[in-house]
Amino acid sequence: MEQYALDAVERITTRPPEVYDSIGVDPLTPLTGAEISGLDLSKELTDDQVDELKRAFRAHHVLVFRDQTITGEDHKRVAGYFGELHLVAAPVEGSDPYILELSTTKESRAVAGNGWHADGTADAEPSLGSMLYITRTPEIGSGGDTLFANMHLAYDLLSPAMKTFLDGLTAVHDGLLPWQGETPPADYVVPKNEHPVVARHPETGRKLLFVNGAYTSHIPQLTRAESRAVLDMLYAHIAGTPMLSCRVRWAPNTLVFWDNRCVQHHATWDYYPHSRYGQRIAIKGQRPRA
Repeated sequence: MEQYALDAVERITTRPPEVYDSIGVDPLTPLTGAEISGLDLSKELTDDQVDELKRAFRAHHVLVFRDQTITGEDHKRVAGYFGELHLVAAPVEGSDPYILELSTTKESRAVAGNGWHADGTADAEPSLGSMLYITRTPEIGSGGDTLFANMHLAYDLLSPAMKTFLDGLTAVHDGLLPWQGETPPADYVVPKNEHPVVARHPETGRKLLFVNGAYTSHIPQLTRAESRAVLDMLYAHIAGTPMLSCRVRWAPNTLVFWDNRCVQHHATWDYYPHSRYGQRIAIKGQRPRA
C-alpha cells in the first residue's frame, strides 16, 4: 500500500477512542462498524443513551444490535431518535407507510441490494440512514451476510492527484437504472438528480466518495468514455479494497443501522433456495454538498 494510504489509515486508527458510559461499543474492524450492547430497544432510551448512540454512529457508521425483540412501533421510535422517518417509495396497500418488508424465498429471482450501492441516491435528498431488523434468517443457519464499505476511507485511499481531479466534479444519479430495463410501476415518479462526486458528511465535514454502481449514470463534465472509465475504476476500488469493509453476519432479532451518507452496502444472496425476512425503516436526509 502506498505511504499516503498508510498515513490516512494511521490517522484514523490512532485517534483517542471514544468513551461511553451508558452503552457498550465493540468495533467490528478498526475502521468501520461496531456492535452495541447494554440496550433494550423495546424500551424508551434515555437522553444519555441516545447521545452516546449518535456519537458511536458518527465514529463507526454501522451499528449492530443483537437479540432485540421489538415491534414495528418500537422500530419506528428508535429510528425517530435520529430524524424524521422516510416514507416507503411504493408501499403495499394496507401496510405501514414507513416500514419496507424485505422477504426472500425460493420463488425469488432477485434480491434487493445484491451489489454495492447506497440507497436512493437518485433522490434530491437521499436518506440519512436505514435500520434493518431481520427476524428470520436462512434455514441452513447462515448466509445472507451484509458487507458495508466506508466511503470516507474510499476517498482517503485515493492518490492525491486523483482526489484533486475528482474534487469539483458532479455525477448524475438516475432512479431508472436499478430497474435494469424493466418498467417501474405507473405511479412511480422516477427521480434523477446531480450530486457531487466528492461530498462532505453534513455532521463531521469529512470528505467521502459519493458514486455507486446502482444509481450513478455518468459524470457530465467528462466524455461518456472518460466518465465510464473513471466510474469503473472507482467501483473496482470500492469492491476490491477489503480494508474498506466490515461484514455483518445476521442472526434472528438483529437490527443494523447504517449511515447511508458515507457507507455503501452489499447484501449477499448466497442462501438460495432458502428464505429470509426483515423490515427496514429509512430516515430522511438532506442534499449532498461538495
